[in-house]
Order: sequence, then structure tokens, then C-alpha cells
Amino acid sequence: RGPGIAPEDFERVLEPFIWLDLSRSRQTGGAGLGLHIAQSLLQAQGGSLQLSAREGGGLRVDVRLQAAPEG
Repeated sequence: RGPGIAPEDFERVLEPFIWLDLSRSRQTGGAGLGLHIAQSLLQAQGGSLQLSAREGGGLRVDVRLQAAPEG
């Protein structure tokens, strides 16, 4: 239930080395890669990651994975 991410920044924040919080930097921790890596791993496995605004404030992240083949 934090400030979330503005909808116009959803695509941008999935790019590598992007910080929307200007107080964050390599000196304060992080590399701006977390969402990019998560999305890349999911896509490599046939899944997806989608960002949306959470009702009441904050960010919602939907992760979708394909079911394993039966057999």
C-alpha cells in the first residue's frame, strides 16, 4: 500500500537500470534490474509479468506461468 507506480511508467520500469525513486541508486542499494530480470525469466519460460495499479494504492504485479505438460 505504498505510492505505487504511475501507469505511464509501467513499461519503462521493466527496462534495465531504471529507478523511479530518485533516492535510490547503486550507492544506496540495488541496480534497477529486479523487474527486468523477473520479466525476462518468465518470458523465457512462456510466462508473463503484468503491472497494474492496486486498488487503494500501491502496485499489483500479476505473474502468469504455463502449466507443465502432462505425462
